Amino acid sequence: MTTCAIASRERAEPLAATAATARTWLLLEQPGPWGADALTASRLDREAGRALAAAGQGTGVRVALIRRPGRHADLGGAPRLRVFAAHTVPGRSWIRTWWTTDPAACAGLDFAALGRGEHGGVGEPYRGDPLALVCTNGRRDRCCALLGRPLAEELAASGGAGVWEITHIGGHRFSPTLLVLPYGYAYGRADAPSVKDVLASVRRGRMVTERCRGRSAWGRAGQAAELAVRELTGEDDAEALTLADPVQPGPRWSVVVTHRDGRTWRVDGVTEAGAEVAASCGAVPGPQPREHVLAVSRQG
Repeated sequence: MTTCAIASRERAEPLAATAATARTWLLLEQPGPWGADALTASRLDREAGRALAAAGQGTGVRVALIRRPGRHADLGGAPRLRVFAAHTVPGRSWIRTWWTTDPAACAGLDFAALGRGEHGGVGEPYRGDPLALVCTNGRRDRCCALLGRPLAEELAASGGAGVWEITHIGGHRFSPTLLVLPYGYAYGRADAPSVKDVLASVRRGRMVTERCRGRSAWGRAGQAAELAVRELTGEDDAEALTLADPVQPGPRWSVVVTHRDGRTWRVDGVTEAGAEVAASCGAVPGPQPREHVLAVSRQG
């Protein structure tokens, strides 16, 4: 099946509530080619990659590799590598950054604290442009290379100082996909004009719901609930809404969404099997879970 045929079919699938879940992202610069499992198949030491993956398990921290856009962005093994840590929970979102010559040392960070939003003073506050992280790992999914790399290069060429390529953020069938930090909103079926609008909004502390897959701080039901309230109210303040109650797993769910001004909404929904689509380019089609919102009711 051609890329065009895949893209045409997948456009029928809703984007909402498909973002990867991570309260905190740890991003390590690693130039050069990436394999399908980039942490253990790149120029990063394999044991260091395994240690980083293990350290993040169960902490709410997701580790990914990043590189500057370009032909493999291969800088010949740059001795100083950029590191970002970003927490995405509303009202407590932040980005810290530092340089390292020893990527393996990052496995010694307090991942549990990072997942809780406690950076412990590591690095320094990041004050640059919003980070636009475009998924480009063609060894993981060829659509990310075919569609993601041109987008990353176009954004970088237009002066996007915060543009990076990233190894994997899920949802390959929605390529080009990207993650925007500090708020952790993911987007799919992106193009340069839409991404520029998103980044301009983030600079003002706002978010854009068009083509948004959800905020990574929440699970899938929470993502669906937040976006439903935003669509209903038109609220675009990136930090205005939070989830008051944890979402219990199950096919039917209810989420209470709270505005910082005290208003609340109850969002009821259901997890459905979803349409038969390929999860990635070349994969066998199968049902992709979908969060369907049944009702949004004002509580207070």
